[in-house]
Amino acid sequence: MNIKHIFFDLDHTLWDFETNSNKTFEFIFQKNKIDIDINDFKEIYKPINAKYWKLFREDKVTKEALRYARLKEAFDLLKFKTDDYLIEILSEDYITYLSSYNALFEGAIDVLSYLQTKYQMHIITNGFEEVQFEKLKNSKLLPFFDQIITSEKVGVKKPNPKIFSYALDVAKAKAKESIMIGDNFEADILGAKNAGMHTIFCEFNGEIATEKVISISKLAQLKNYL
Repeated sequence: MNIKHIFFDLDHTLWDFETNSNKTFEFIFQKNKIDIDINDFKEIYKPINAKYWKLFREDKVTKEALRYARLKEAFDLLKFKTDDYLIEILSEDYITYLSSYNALFEGAIDVLSYLQTKYQMHIITNGFEEVQFEKLKNSKLLPFFDQIITSEKVGVKKPNPKIFSYALDVAKAKAKESIMIGDNFEADILGAKNAGMHTIFCEFNGEIATEKVISISKLAQLKNYL
């Protein structure tokens, strides 16, 4: 493939979002004395959060609406009485403490250390600007990457081709010499493919590829291709 640049997604690809999110909720529920079964909450919250992130990618909800609605809907389904003030506190606490937890997918540091000697590496993320850099710094991932491209900085989200074009420009990379590695088939794989980039799909979260692409189930398998 003659690859010179690797672009990684962050959440659900390198940074173990589910594990870190669950730990954050456990902490902030205890901090704010939320009397609710954390396992019941996690089961309800996960698909709701995924739904609102999809709406966010499609510009159908704002960042503020996402942060409020995912909690409100989860609490409503659990029949847990709350109010807007408490939801706002929990929403702020969640963003504040999320980057304090830094579980990575198995083999992340080893694979990045291997790839760093051969390629220039970058991040393209739809995550919130104020927390993505903290995640990278606190999890000791930041030194591996040359450019960190966030959707808030660019003004559009993956899979919009503009974010990939911007990423290629700032990295001084050619699309045909670049590869995107991510877990969201629509945002990462189809988005990058439409921009002329190569792709590797991370089947870490149960999502099924809708087209034939290179797929991996563990980060260590990247060594077979790169």
